[in-house]
Amino acid sequence: MANSKPIDFEVLPPRDGRDVPDLSRLIAWLLDDLIPIPGTKFRLGLDPIIGLIPGFGDGSTAVISSMILLNGLRAGVPRIVLVRMAFNVLINSLVGAIPGAGDVFSAFFKSNRRNYELLQRHGGRNAARASTTADWIFVGALLGGVLAVSIAASIGVMFVGYHLFKLLASA
Repeated sequence: MANSKPIDFEVLPPRDGRDVPDLSRLIAWLLDDLIPIPGTKFRLGLDPIIGLIPGFGDGSTAVISSMILLNGLRAGVPRIVLVRMAFNVLINSLVGAIPGAGDVFSAFFKSNRRNYELLQRHGGRNAARASTTADWIFVGALLGGVLAVSIAASIGVMFVGYHLFKLLASA
């Protein structure tokens, strides 16, 4: 007991930038490219599959996709590229909230792969500078906006679905 050391846990990878693309690559692969479609070069990820769950699916994948944004900040990606990455997540969440058609869109749009490619191109050794407190505040506000819109879209889909179900049940 005298020689025991406390165990430190980290939620995000170290800031040296070497591990950041690996986590982002894993997220992009899981959400956009996990399942190969036999006989084609097309791959399907968990994003459109999870998106089939009304109200919960697109909001939860937006939260997971936001991890790539956080990794972009840690890797020193310029703000304008972070905005572009956030718009990719936002477009995927908003269009993905449309039942059926939104999930087909998510399967082809592949916002996480796009964001990983942006992170590779603009992060790590390619980054111009280290992140500042202002960058963290900017990305926090950006993520808050993306998540708020995604949650609002999910609630809207649930509201419309509830009223359609209620209308069809009374007929």
